[in-house]
Amino acid sequence: MNDDELRAMLIEYMGKGFLENIIALMKQDPATVRFIPDLIGDDTLMVRLGATALVEELVKEHRQVLEGVVPGLVKLLGHGNPTIRGDAANVLGIIGDRSALEALMNLRTDEHPTVRKVVQDILQEIERGTL
Repeated sequence: MNDDELRAMLIEYMGKGFLENIIALMKQDPATVRFIPDLIGDDTLMVRLGATALVEELVKEHRQVLEGVVPGLVKLLGHGNPTIRGDAANVLGIIGDRSALEALMNLRTDEHPTVRKVVQDILQEIERGTL
């Protein structure tokens, strides 16, 4: 299966609620985490929610592997859809990789209030040392 087919399958399966299957796949083959930015950047709410839950699960034991998806998530901070920007910021906060800090700080002045609020909450957690 090539990357385009695997990406499409992951998006389809996440949209159908097969979160546990995708978690199992990514634990078995950590290289597949590279598709997380594609899931977070999808227009479908169910896919983005599932991807957030996926990251919440993977970060418990596989935080280091998730560092590889940070650049793709940082790119999503410039997405035209404010919901996707906010979701990407939220997932970056879950991962807690400080290499994304500057990009997150740039969103403090985002045009959309929800994005600003998500970023403000993440930055406060960083200041408190909870990330």
